[in-house]
Amino acid sequence: MSNIIPIFFSIDDAYAPFLSVALNSAIQNSSRDNQYKAIILHQNLSEKNKAKLAALAKDHFQIEFVAMQDGLESITDSISNRLRCDYFTLTIYFRLFIPAMFPQYDKAIYLDSDVVVLGDLRELFDTPLGSNLVAACPDRSVADVPELVNYMENAVGVAKDKYINSGVLLMNLAELRRVNFDKFFLELLNTYHFDSIAPDQDYINAICCDRLLHLSDEWDIMPNPNTAPSQAAKLVHYNLFSKPWCYDGIQYEELFWKHAETCGYLDDIRRYKANYSDEQKQADSDCLELLINRGNTIPSQDITFKKLYESGVKIRL
Repeated sequence: MSNIIPIFFSIDDAYAPFLSVALNSAIQNSSRDNQYKAIILHQNLSEKNKAKLAALAKDHFQIEFVAMQDGLESITDSISNRLRCDYFTLTIYFRLFIPAMFPQYDKAIYLDSDVVVLGDLRELFDTPLGSNLVAACPDRSVADVPELVNYMENAVGVAKDKYINSGVLLMNLAELRRVNFDKFFLELLNTYHFDSIAPDQDYINAICCDRLLHLSDEWDIMPNPNTAPSQAAKLVHYNLFSKPWCYDGIQYEELFWKHAETCGYLDDIRRYKANYSDEQKQADSDCLELLINRGNTIPSQDITFKKLYESGVKIRL
């Protein structure tokens, strides 16, 4: 398996059209001198969507589907387990079980499905990890929101310039297996039920922060109206509510639509955007407000990653 570059994604059926854009961009910007395998961890993905996504594969870029569910029954729907405070899906946790599920790989890339890949993922994969558990980019999408900085530093216990975004991960699978990362995560989850804003991301930050390599920002560039567009982006991540398939005027939207042209779902994506209602947009606004409010209130709770760590509880690996 050493000559294959494994790239993991995790989706449910509703996200297949947007994954197709991510896959299409990764394939178009890959080198035929390498062998890649996209492994799609999924929950209830239809046969129709599997077939459409599989049609994107090339001789040098395989696509495989792996169903997930069994063994994750302890992760249930609560606000602390919701993505963006509004959407519960087990798929956000799938990345945490990659090391245990795929012992044939010692190293892998994990990508969220709301990305466009502009560089060759071989370059990211070849980044030396040493004894670090993961490599990722600091989360610039929330670093200028005071309430969320308060949450990062005083609930998760990680400085804002060190708090990483979990949508782009280079994972040291061999070392994550050695330290039994998945078992440690489930133990923390089921023992303390931490109130979280970004559930999987907060656990990764809290657990791995002492063994985390920070990547160059170019591998996780996010739309931010307060900053000039990057000319060096190797991957654009349409994080949180900055989705070009929902809104006009999103920074880097032209890159998404360029790769959507030949993804096999263009009409579906255009239809989704045309039907994105005022009620859905208001719900997004309400969720953002809730997320910010929770950023201020969670640090004062009795049980946080930071408070338990400072009390002597083992939180970090």
